[in-house]
Amino acid sequence: MRTHWDIFCQVVDNYGDIGVCWRLARQLAAEYDLDVRLWIDDVASLSRLVPVANTVAVEQQPQLIDGVWVHFWATPWSTVSAADVVVEAFACELPSAYIAAMLARETPVLWLNLEYLSAEDWVAGCHTLPSLQANGLQKYFFFPGFSADTGGLIRESGLLKDRREFQRSATAREVFLNRIGVQLAADSTLVSLFCYENPHLATLLDHAAAAGHPCHVLVPEGRIVGNVCRWLAEDKIAFDEVYARGNVTIQLIPFLSQQDYDRLLWSCDFNVVRGEDSFVRAQWAGRPFLWHIYPQEDGAHLIKMEAFLSHYSCELSAGAKQELLSHWRAWNSADQSVQWDGFIFAPSAELAGHAERWCGVLEGQNNLAESLVQFYQNWV
Repeated sequence: MRTHWDIFCQVVDNYGDIGVCWRLARQLAAEYDLDVRLWIDDVASLSRLVPVANTVAVEQQPQLIDGVWVHFWATPWSTVSAADVVVEAFACELPSAYIAAMLARETPVLWLNLEYLSAEDWVAGCHTLPSLQANGLQKYFFFPGFSADTGGLIRESGLLKDRREFQRSATAREVFLNRIGVQLAADSTLVSLFCYENPHLATLLDHAAAAGHPCHVLVPEGRIVGNVCRWLAEDKIAFDEVYARGNVTIQLIPFLSQQDYDRLLWSCDFNVVRGEDSFVRAQWAGRPFLWHIYPQEDGAHLIKMEAFLSHYSCELSAGAKQELLSHWRAWNSADQSVQWDGFIFAPSAELAGHAERWCGVLEGQNNLAESLVQFYQNWV
């Protein structure tokens, strides 16, 4: 019999949490023949990533999309039977009635608390530790990560093969860019800019405008658009217009599906990304990138960033490492400044080669879906 999995997701950070949960749910259903239900409290956010997810329809009854049953996490909760495996994503709290259904099952339920991604050293020691429950249910912490002693990262079967074939193709990039309305000059550096609001953007674009070669910046619809408008001295920017200042061309592009966002990352020479989902996908793209980590008031995000940088930069030369660290730290701190030089708009050959080598290191580890399934099989 097929194993039943429930994934619970509460949308907090725009599209990061639902982006991760949707990729995971699709992969579990498609590659492991599991019966997967995704419970989500904000269907509208999913519909931006998955256009066929009709918000009104899902809120009225479950919808089967790409092999996943998408359910609306309604309040009050409607009683349903509990699954064999329950994934509680990013510290969301399960409905009390669902926990009661878990307790009522004749066979035990595996309850997994899927945590946020981090490269900090303590993660490996906490991965798969039990979380004792007074009611007797068996709950475990499950941590994604960048080493073999964590749960790994989401990586669909064939993803890297498809990406490498795309980047080797003489026409695939051009066809994709044309489809999303981008006409790229032959000698332009192509950059994607998907990040939170950032005070350094004006300085960055000033440098690009004054650079000695053309740069084309693609801005997916999102929170940074306001900063871009201010730099352009425009009240708003339109999808069907291209804005040029000096040697930089700026173009707003519509919100993309997850598959097309992957292709955007594959197409660019440099990617600026944010949060968790696009951060991971930029690494699978094998191109130099800059991470805008989600800011936290207590500065905990900077500790997480430094932990990742210690892993990511360890094989770089001293000069390239310093270049990487100074730019990442400045981008993620309002108090630091840096000369952008060619870091983004003319990335060095060493940083470009390193991005592909790092991808190869991660490729040798289990992916997150595989790790979850193996843990369940061992638990049973």
